[in-house]
Amino acid sequence: MATPPKSAAQPARPIAPHLSHYKWGPHMTVSILHRATGDGMAIVGGLLFTWWLASLAAGKDSYDWFLSWFTGPNWNILGYVVGIGLTLALFQHMMSGIRHLVMDTGANFELKSNKTSALLTFVGSVLLTLLFWGVMLKDVLFAGAK
Repeated sequence: MATPPKSAAQPARPIAPHLSHYKWGPHMTVSILHRATGDGMAIVGGLLFTWWLASLAAGKDSYDWFLSWFTGPNWNILGYVVGIGLTLALFQHMMSGIRHLVMDTGANFELKSNKTSALLTFVGSVLLTLLFWGVMLKDVLFAGAK
């Protein structure tokens, strides 16, 4: 089917919005990070959970090797980076989810309060992560003080 010829009187179509038309803000970052943290927890957490189950099934030596990545007298940096990263992703995803839940009620669409709540998701997730790991590692952190 042939397209009809465009007349000179026909107005130009509007240009589709693109990222260059918008000013980047924390509300956009929170929205993107919400998706990224969800995917990251599913992928990394799923692989870690599968590794844990496989090490359980393989026996004591395998399970002890798995635990050596996350516990023991020597800190394994990679294990802690993964653990802290997953915890930060969990809390960021949770705080962003709470923000979206509030927005689903019809509130928080004013620009100032929206940006403020977006920034608070970052602050809240970092504080919760620090609090969580402070409690988890209090014996390790304060072992020299005793």
